[in-house]
Amino acid sequence: MLDSPLFVIIALAMLAVLVILATGIGGFARGGEFNRRNGNRLMRWRIIMQAVAVALILLLVWLKG
Repeated sequence: MLDSPLFVIIALAMLAVLVILATGIGGFARGGEFNRRNGNRLMRWRIIMQAVAVALILLLVWLKG
């Protein structure tokens, strides 16, 4: 499964979710202007990227099943 290009894309999508989540949590913890400007936008992008990652995982399961 590690040699599948779809698996690599899934790993990158999951990494993107992690980066967006960490940035959002870090901004929320610090507060200030960055959080006011970008907090909701970051969480919106996190939800979108999570949906993409889940869809890709389901596609991989469907293709391998």
